[in-house]
Amino acid sequence: MTERSFTPAAGRFAPVRLYDPVVALTRERLWRSLVAMHVAPRPEDVVVDVGCGTGSLAVLLNRVEPRATVIGVDPDPEALEVARRKAAATDGAAGGTPEWRLGMGDAVAGTVGAGTADTVVSSLVLHQCPVPMKRAVLTAMHETLRPGGKLVIADYGKQRTAAMRLAFRFVQLADGKADTQPNADGILPRLIAEAGFENVRESETVATLTGSLSLYVARRA
Repeated sequence: MTERSFTPAAGRFAPVRLYDPVVALTRERLWRSLVAMHVAPRPEDVVVDVGCGTGSLAVLLNRVEPRATVIGVDPDPEALEVARRKAAATDGAAGGTPEWRLGMGDAVAGTVGAGTADTVVSSLVLHQCPVPMKRAVLTAMHETLRPGGKLVIADYGKQRTAAMRLAFRFVQLADGKADTQPNADGILPRLIAEAGFENVRESETVATLTGSLSLYVARRA
């Protein structure tokens, strides 16, 4: 993979600086809080945020449990610079700030170490990837987790109503229909299971102005 073979955080047509205002349309505070609830980080946990973008989720998880090690991984240096500034601007936590590492999602095991994470999280990443890359990223997440480790994903899932399918067209315009339609058709649970995860479940759904977001939770055996 080349350094630029990824869809930028805000899509194909918008600069990274617009990502945070755009993602606010997704009821961000609600679903990020739900992700943090499902992650439930503990002291000494290693939590890896794959495709961390501008760092909002990693910063939140670090604030929830400052004694955990939170590592944000993203292929976009510009997004990581925003993440660093965001972390520095928050109130200082006793456990410090998240670590930020440059890397592709399908290489995360090499970036942070195979079998080192207690939890791997990802938000709004997989819908931007072609199906082969979705598979590769999920496989790398599985490899990154310790046995018994937890996977928590927040992303666009099956668009079950006409209203949500219509709203999701905004995302498809920004990120391309070829990559996003499999998510809208409900492919993610099957891909998660095929990557080796067990007890895959869609734990939450959140209706937004840009379509329906789903939270998926699973375990490495």
